[in-house]
Amino acid sequence: MSAPDFDTLFRTAGVSGWLHAADIDSGREIGHGADAPLPTASMFKVPLLVEFCRQADAGLLDPSDRVTVPAAGRSSGPTGISAMLDEVTLSLRDLAYLMIAVSDNGSADVLLARVGREAVNTMLAALGLHGTRVLHSCQQFNDSMREDAGHPWPFVDPDDVARLRALDPERTNRSTPREMAALFGLIWRDEAASAESCAWMRAALNKQVWPHRLASGFPYDDVAVSGKTGTAPTLRTESGVVEYPDGRRYAVAVFTRSFSTALNQPRADAVIGTAARMAVDHLRR
Repeated sequence: MSAPDFDTLFRTAGVSGWLHAADIDSGREIGHGADAPLPTASMFKVPLLVEFCRQADAGLLDPSDRVTVPAAGRSSGPTGISAMLDEVTLSLRDLAYLMIAVSDNGSADVLLARVGREAVNTMLAALGLHGTRVLHSCQQFNDSMREDAGHPWPFVDPDDVARLRALDPERTNRSTPREMAALFGLIWRDEAASAESCAWMRAALNKQVWPHRLASGFPYDDVAVSGKTGTAPTLRTESGVVEYPDGRRYAVAVFTRSFSTALNQPRADAVIGTAARMAVDHLRR
């Protein structure tokens, strides 16, 4: 059985694309540029979530500990505490939920400071995910784009975009489609942390609010889609898990880079779901 024509699919949507999909239980897989190193943008929050849970399992932190985050100095972003105007107090566990469900940069950076960047990278190496690294926080990511472009958001001039370190996998948070899918497989098989923590991570990832990428390829009441998006200029990604009512489940990671620098890219968003559906259909045949 021939593989889907992903090249034509991505090109027609105005993007370059890379993906990996795997049956979580049988290991059967399909890929398209699956080992290319690529920027993760906000998908770095998934390995951060895993290390947060592993430290909780080890008794190094208490997820119910309450943290007060002042209004000043918060990481910028359009959602969660990043968008709030006043001081907030909430638990580490609720910060982690906001980091995943609405991709809250402020929550992510509080957790990264608590958990430690090197601890995340040590965990990734221990899991065999040597192509996945966390180099900086959300605020550092945003600051680098402003420095490289010489002005604040938005970044739509092609010359500005070409200068962004945030889009260079050697100088930014990075992974590969294969490794992002593998990390989700570990979470779904209770191998990334304790069974209790993995169940909590699955519930958080299932609460992600964005339906326009991975989930758009599976518009069925009886198919569950969990995941985490990543977005930067010209970059749109999502990794996650698709679960069918027959019990079969698939880890999928799709990365795209658009040819256009426009901020609004509905075709680039939608092709993530289409490509994922084609890959999963191939594995189910």
